[in-house]
Amino acid sequence: MSAWHVLVVDDDREMRDSLVDLIKAAGWRATALARAADAGRRIAQDAPDVILTDVRMPGMSGLDLLESLDRKTSPPVVLISAHGDIPMAVEAIQNGAYGFVEKPYSPSRLLSVLSHASEQHAMRVINRRLRSRLAELSGLDRILVGQTAGMERIRAEILDLADSPAAVLVQGETGTGKELVARALHDLGPRSSGPFHALNCATMTPEGLREGALAAGSGGTLFLDEIALCPPEVQAMLLREIEESTLSAEGRRPHPDLRVLSATNEDPETSVQQGRLRPDLLFRLNTLTLVLPSLRTRPDDIALTFSHFLAEAALAYEIAPPELTEDDLAALMAHDWPGNVRELRSVAERCVLQARRGSGSVAAALALDEAHGEVPPTLREAVAAFERELIGKAIRAHEGRMDAVAEALGIARRTLNEKIVKLGLDKDALL
Repeated sequence: MSAWHVLVVDDDREMRDSLVDLIKAAGWRATALARAADAGRRIAQDAPDVILTDVRMPGMSGLDLLESLDRKTSPPVVLISAHGDIPMAVEAIQNGAYGFVEKPYSPSRLLSVLSHASEQHAMRVINRRLRSRLAELSGLDRILVGQTAGMERIRAEILDLADSPAAVLVQGETGTGKELVARALHDLGPRSSGPFHALNCATMTPEGLREGALAAGSGGTLFLDEIALCPPEVQAMLLREIEESTLSAEGRRPHPDLRVLSATNEDPETSVQQGRLRPDLLFRLNTLTLVLPSLRTRPDDIALTFSHFLAEAALAYEIAPPELTEDDLAALMAHDWPGNVRELRSVAERCVLQARRGSGSVAAALALDEAHGEVPPTLREAVAAFERELIGKAIRAHEGRMDAVAEALGIARRTLNEKIVKLGLDKDALL
């Protein structure tokens, strides 16, 4: 049996001492108080596993103490009273008490109730710790790096909404990390062992729905991306699929057990007003809403987030992170970041790739965006575009001498050949 810590609150000294003696005889720890008003301070100081308190006391009663505690974080409360009756016991349980014991009490029964209450509290503490650890493993801090109040609020909302089965609509500009947030909601929720099935609504077809597209998320999470771009005929079917049942070649069958998350980079109300999004579908999808801030609205996070991505990319390429100069910081702050965090991460990786060659700057990495216009939609495509241009320039500069090209790029000849094939480069066309 574990050595639980019990906080005893009773204004009767003899009863208080008797309870403490019983608890210590069981091999547990006991702390005693004569006034319930002192309990809050002792709970914060000693972190007991369970509170055993008398009901009728001068000043703050046991029921008052119960009502004053935060049910999410405070230890369970077991009430004990010589004046107990069924209505009082019912009221105590309804107000959140773990149990109610009448005086005179059975020592074995009292210890049993205290033990079970302590075990329940221990499990709650463990679950909170696991939840905190899971938040780290899910990458919330990596996905939503930042110290501004807005980012702290978003991270807290994700943790709060993860356990809910309700539909969540994630709003935010391109590159703010909507799908990553949806994955975090899945990973932190009770369906994390099930699939995370993402669908691009802009490319959905009626045939795709009839083939059971939603069923792939059964037991897990269905993520509907770019919901405002969903074709009108698909929106009607999608609404019916979500609300009623899934269509299949064999006919209608019960809707799969899944949670629906969706995302849009548009104002959904505007999309409804313009007739591009059904209001009843929006109503079904936006039970809860998360709005992700753009990078330009939180300039205090830019340098911190960039440094984080710089270190991440440097680790992947096995080099030391390049140090940021004053010019680099000035370039970061002067840029408008239309591609948001996705663009910021892409620029950080370019800086690391440049650093492998012993040169480069934030301004030079940003110049590629200006030269090529819109930021590629994914980090992989952005890096591929950068590597394609970098290798092409090196081939031209060294007139096709591949050993010299590989040396200039700081990579092995074999790696260079693999990249040329992978990127679809035509050496002859470059010369």
